[in-house]
Amino acid sequence: MVNEKIKSTFCVIGAGTAGLCAARHALQAGGKVTVFEMGTQLGGTWVFNEETGKNEYGIDVHSSMYKGLKTNLPKEIMGYPDFPIPDQESSYIPAEDMLSFFQQFAESFGILEHIRFRHYVVRVKPTIDENGWEVIVRDCPNNTLLTYVFDFVLVCNGHYHTPNIPKYPGTAIYQGKQMHSHDYRSNEPFENETVLVIGAGPSGMDMAYEISKTAVRVSLSHHLKDKPQTNFPNNVTLKPDVVRLTETGVVFADDTSENFSVICYGTGYRYTFPFLSVDCGVTVEENYVQPLYKHCINIRYPTMAFIGLPFYVCAAQMMDLQARFCIKFFSGSKKLPTQKEMSADTAAEMEERWKRGLKKRQAHMMGPVEDRYYDDLAQTAEIEPIKPVIKKLHKISAMRFSEDLVNFRNDKFRIIDDETFQKVN
Repeated sequence: MVNEKIKSTFCVIGAGTAGLCAARHALQAGGKVTVFEMGTQLGGTWVFNEETGKNEYGIDVHSSMYKGLKTNLPKEIMGYPDFPIPDQESSYIPAEDMLSFFQQFAESFGILEHIRFRHYVVRVKPTIDENGWEVIVRDCPNNTLLTYVFDFVLVCNGHYHTPNIPKYPGTAIYQGKQMHSHDYRSNEPFENETVLVIGAGPSGMDMAYEISKTAVRVSLSHHLKDKPQTNFPNNVTLKPDVVRLTETGVVFADDTSENFSVICYGTGYRYTFPFLSVDCGVTVEENYVQPLYKHCINIRYPTMAFIGLPFYVCAAQMMDLQARFCIKFFSGSKKLPTQKEMSADTAAEMEERWKRGLKKRQAHMMGPVEDRYYDDLAQTAEIEPIKPVIKKLHKISAMRFSEDLVNFRNDKFRIIDDETFQKVN
């Protein structure tokens, strides 16, 4: 464990789902922890913010939360492994209940006193002797720059903040409004509009359904192999991929064209770490962050880790597992493999991924191999694995939004034991 006489210092960037569990495990390992959070409260992506664009300090608004949002996974799998979300009537809960849960979690583990709110991380770079990290932070209310030195850095800034907008031919000539789901807050502005939503992930499906309540008509463009089974309202049409934009609308892959007054991109986000200096040795190309050992530890400087990069996962459970994995090595409880061994392990895994046909932007996608990933982390670091019941419930609930967007949030589950759950209704 961390030597009590010389406490290791940990910098945690972000106080959302990942940052809170990273701070908790670093504290429990005896570390001295400082969490930098740009917002005014904890909770990351679950904090609703009416603002879009820049905030009062000229910094991009990170929130992608919209009015009335409920979870799209059951709360039974959205808590942390040993700190579940308290039982309530529904399995699918509003964002404010998620926030209360995170507040409770932070209070239970004494994390609040370690969070510096309205502190924006400007730059992280290795110290001159390369034995630690120099972190420059802007104290926004006082508009001052502060410099800290830490032994370890845990990057927990989330990945729902920098929109990924595809480049279509004709984007510049289209005369209607274009926006990303990141800036969607409610369906009110879409009254009497004709709207195209591009992307049929959870956000795109939700937006199409909500916007259809006020818009004249909505088209949902997707490239799913199996089209969503959801029975959408009559004013929603499913369309294939967009080929190009015109002055008044778009041309689709089936050679049909339609006019739209608004185009909404539900096309995901880019992984960005604007605060990392080039010296950190980390590159991001089409959302592939490298070189990382087990998708989290920076191989070039193995005192830095990224919590929460993999997607199509059971997020809070995986983040907690990753945090425990990293802290096990950072605390000295277990010795990390050499850089050469970590590089070889990573190369072998990525080779297997490319052979499966995954593209660069899917470098951190788990989905069908999520269980393998969780078990690998647990076995490698000799830590408590994710319970089988969580993995089972995640599998059956992960695609429910596609099957029945209108009703899936009425499902109610109850966890019976580590292996079994029950559908109550």
